[in-house]
Amino acid sequence: MANMSKIKSPMPTQEPFVRNKNFSEVALGYTEEMAISEAQRCLNRKNMPCVGGCPVKIHIPAFIAEVAKGNFEEAYKIISLQTSLPAVCGRVCPQENQCEGKCVRGIKGESVAIGRLERFVADYHNANSTEKATLPRQNGHKVAVIGSGPAGLSCASDLAKMGYKVTVFEALHLAGGVLMYGIPEFRLPKSIVSKEIEGLKVLGVDVCVNTVVGRTVSIDELMDEEGYEAVFIGTGAGLPKFMNIPGENLKGVYSANEFLTRINLMKAYLENSDTPVQRAKRVAVVGGGNVAMDAARCAKRLGADVYVVYRRGMEELPARHEEVEHAIEEGIVFKTLTNPVEIIGYCNCENKRDEKNGTVCGIKCVEMELGEPDASGRRRPIEKENSEFTLEVDSVIMALGTTPNPLIKDTTSGLDTQKWGGICADAEGRTSREGVFAGGDAVTGAATVILAMGAGKTAAASIDEYIKSKK
Repeated sequence: MANMSKIKSPMPTQEPFVRNKNFSEVALGYTEEMAISEAQRCLNRKNMPCVGGCPVKIHIPAFIAEVAKGNFEEAYKIISLQTSLPAVCGRVCPQENQCEGKCVRGIKGESVAIGRLERFVADYHNANSTEKATLPRQNGHKVAVIGSGPAGLSCASDLAKMGYKVTVFEALHLAGGVLMYGIPEFRLPKSIVSKEIEGLKVLGVDVCVNTVVGRTVSIDELMDEEGYEAVFIGTGAGLPKFMNIPGENLKGVYSANEFLTRINLMKAYLENSDTPVQRAKRVAVVGGGNVAMDAARCAKRLGADVYVVYRRGMEELPARHEEVEHAIEEGIVFKTLTNPVEIIGYCNCENKRDEKNGTVCGIKCVEMELGEPDASGRRRPIEKENSEFTLEVDSVIMALGTTPNPLIKDTTSGLDTQKWGGICADAEGRTSREGVFAGGDAVTGAATVILAMGAGKTAAASIDEYIKSKK
């Protein structure tokens, strides 16, 4: 029976002032009854606009129809035809701008909760399935994948299913890339990422950690000496940006990358962590994207009063609306139309200002107002005259975006790159170097998990076509 409710089935969550003190997952997930009820809101239109909004083209109406009938395992099989990371995508994809943004139910109400249903199906499968994956028939060809983030994992999965012997090279000591070091436990439990990676190993994928391609081994060596017929570069964009304002080298200033890596990968929130992080009393997070929300919410869980400092208004925040709502509920203060101009330092031992060697004691800001739209389409922030003020904080986290690490381009012959550092690749993932493919943030700059996965899938198909053409 159709459910004609105009609103989504609400997602159960931890209470805000409980969850802002722990790192357990905020969203608790649908029950079977909730999932079936929400699935019955789908109108199952023949033109399937939601599929057009999905970067990996999951057959959304088909899997939702199975959920509506209570056939959860069948729904999982449909999802798995297009994605190797459904439990991840159901949690962190910006569905509101993709599949759900195209849902016809959203015209006169809220869209179907496609992401929540995908998460439910994946979680149900992981908790209940006893079916064992089987090793695909091998075709005798070797492919190297550099980076074990969403682009690399997606590419490796598709190639392994085609019968290729795939080796994934990861610089860190754990596979998962940004899924492990960038996204907090309360949004994406690491046990889920680990389970998805174990599934790849069952398909015959080898994961080689602690291997920095460009230092430990080069792409040239992988192809010329190790016998890999093709290489996919999915190294992401992990080089942080800064504002280049006075005081950025003070103690207590972090890039969001460093802060989140210490929290997520090294478990710095635990008392006995080998890689601790400063437990500040008052923290300013500079930026307005999803990474800024993640950093702010982590700092809150470490006991700080947290301010998000952003130079535009609330309506211009690029972060997901849900993440902003959660941050506000958890007590994080938004200082919008505010731009930092200096980080102030203080030397305790000499009881005086010290802008080079001291620790953070404040951040000097100016108020902003919005002018005409800039090239991005958002209204340009303009500084107000005589509006300077100081926000007293003892730590600052810069969440201003990232660019690709130059190591790969600097150590690979014949590889063209873009002016800002990204690797040049066409729509099929082909680079200027024969046999080398690339996709995800290493090509586009920082984007979303699902877009990186889509790029990995596209490149896998291109690699298959390339190797077959060489026979």
